[in-house]
Amino acid sequence: MLALIAFSYSCVAQSNTQQTEQQQAYIKVINQRAEKIVATLDIKNSSKAERVKDIIAARYYQLNDAQTAEEAKAKAAKAENTTDKAALKAQLASYQKEEDAEIDSSHSKYIAALSKELTTQQVDKVKDGMTYSVLPITYKGYEDMIPNLTNEQKTQILAWLTEAREHAIDAGTSEKKHWWFGKYKGRINNYLSAQGYDLKKEGEDWQKRKDAQKAATGK
Repeated sequence: MLALIAFSYSCVAQSNTQQTEQQQAYIKVINQRAEKIVATLDIKNSSKAERVKDIIAARYYQLNDAQTAEEAKAKAAKAENTTDKAALKAQLASYQKEEDAEIDSSHSKYIAALSKELTTQQVDKVKDGMTYSVLPITYKGYEDMIPNLTNEQKTQILAWLTEAREHAIDAGTSEKKHWWFGKYKGRINNYLSAQGYDLKKEGEDWQKRKDAQKAATGK
């Protein structure tokens, strides 16, 4: 019996150690992510830079914590319910809704905390940093693909990409971040098609221009 208890204690201790090591590793990763973002902001005051880094890192941790909790609930629900697929689907949707509500409620607090330390332009850089700069890359892509976009069309594209980014910064995984942009790119493409653009042809013409430029410059 004593041997069994000792073995059980050893397993628990090992599990706790592994969890602690994983947690420390993740904290290191999010601190590095936050530092990289802060490096783009050109903050002269080192104390302010450290505060901003802590705000961003704390948000990453909060998002991951919510994602992990939702995944744990979903895993348990799937293990308990292996027959009623409709009920399971509803239960999983409920968990996702709870996670979304929790993140939504803290979104404005996060932006407010950043805004106390940063300019509007710097806050936008933080948002781009948290979303792999998909907004500026995608916006430039549309401008390059369709050079004759009107100012009104450019404004609408930028507005939708900005809305996508606002959702994406709250996503807990890279896949979810890209999913949000994909959703809004679909909306943008439908809008441009309705405006009379043949996106397939525009894309082919853009590729030809890029190929010609590469042939001329070697880049």
